[in-house]
Amino acid sequence: MTAGPSGVFLLAVSAMFLVGACIGSFLNVVIHRLPRGESIVSPRSRCPGCGRSIRALENIPIVSFLALGGKCAGCGAAISWRYPAVELSTAAGFAAIFLLDGPGIPLMRDLLFFSLLVPIAFIDIDHRIIPDELSLGGLAAGLLLSFLPGGDWKGSFTGALLGGGILYATAFLYEKIRGAEGMGGGDIKLLAMIGAFIGWRGTLATIFFGALLGATGGILAMRKGGEGLKTAIPFGPYLCVAALGARYLGEVFWGWILI
Repeated sequence: MTAGPSGVFLLAVSAMFLVGACIGSFLNVVIHRLPRGESIVSPRSRCPGCGRSIRALENIPIVSFLALGGKCAGCGAAISWRYPAVELSTAAGFAAIFLLDGPGIPLMRDLLFFSLLVPIAFIDIDHRIIPDELSLGGLAAGLLLSFLPGGDWKGSFTGALLGGGILYATAFLYEKIRGAEGMGGGDIKLLAMIGAFIGWRGTLATIFFGALLGATGGILAMRKGGEGLKTAIPFGPYLCVAALGARYLGEVFWGWILI
């Protein structure tokens, strides 16, 4: 008996979910090791508590965390919720992007884009940095992929220049007016990378959505931290979420603007 079209489609979505979970497991390694200057290839994953190497059966995305009760099989130390959360969110993201894009080159481009945004967001939250390996490497990848069928190399280059240029000008003016750095170079490179993947229209939509999210998050952080306008917040995560919104809701945004 052969599977019908709906069955094949369901299998494809399930396959993307599983692939995303495996990619999410690798992204956990990137999030932990890259900002520390460690290799993301070797050695094998280890328990941060006892240093014991994690065996293959203990490293199955999502499943192993549940089977082990969220604890190391060696020392019993608690495993951070961050690991299954990254795996699950990446798996769900891969499945959702497949549903939105369907098979083809744009799917490959968007999956890579998403796989760059996830570690960038978490690393910026933890360390207030955005590694050049991700932002500049992603910028190069976005520009190169724009030459493939379905891509728009002119829009990609324009988006990269516009994204990096707008944030650079904003950071420059802020520093001149207030005499202090208000935006790091990592955010500038990140928005240039975003522009390379989603073009100039997506870049402007990202800035709009990012400003709304950043303002909301900043107000909440200021109220919680008690330092007022001096409260430092990472802007990268807001840009990452805004970029995904711009990728799939950008035309709705432009429809509002042009009405």
